[in-house]
Amino acid sequence: MSKINVVCPHCLKVNSIPKKDSYTKANCGNCKASLLDTTPINLKESNFDHVVVNSDIPVIVDFWASWCGPCKMMAPVFNEVSQKYPLKILFAKVNTQEEQILASKYGIRSIPTIIIYKNGIEAKRVSGAMDAHTLSSLINSFLD
Repeated sequence: MSKINVVCPHCLKVNSIPKKDSYTKANCGNCKASLLDTTPINLKESNFDHVVVNSDIPVIVDFWASWCGPCKMMAPVFNEVSQKYPLKILFAKVNTQEEQILASKYGIRSIPTIIIYKNGIEAKRVSGAMDAHTLSSLINSFLD
């Protein structure tokens, strides 16, 4: 059986787990928390590359800021859609107000901006708020 590397959303350790179509249970070998937790990870300059590079599943990153109206509208949509993809997509957020170096490094010109990374490389970028259907359609195009 083939294996995939997934980053624990709690302690950020890399776990090698059997690749399956669906999972009923998967826990981190380090902190024992569930790898099925779909709560988006807050990324910072210190952990961004680690999470994106070490994840065999696509990583979708929402670049946002607390003062941004469209970002506030998109936040519940992002959280809602994340619930549908345990161990299929890793959801993450970057607060561009707090992480200005990351925002600059990745050329974020408008927010919200969604970037999907596959195999550690940017595969798609979309700026502007999306509804759940549009976001799900975008994500589905990156599932194996």
